[in-house]
Amino acid sequence: MPFVNIRITNEGATAEQKQRLIQGVTDLLADVLGKNPATTFVIIDEVDTDNWGIGGESVSELRKR
Repeated sequence: MPFVNIRITNEGATAEQKQRLIQGVTDLLADVLGKNPATTFVIIDEVDTDNWGIGGESVSELRKR
């Protein structure tokens, strides 16, 4: 029972794009590892850019430059 957690910034990924991610990850696990798609869980967490830091700064601050 694979569990995959994808974290992205909440900058407007569409429902269609998220569906493609879910389907693509599910297909990859089935193709590469032979995992059953019916028992594959994919969670997408969207994180505010104020809450995502790189190199000591938030993504919000980095993007202001």
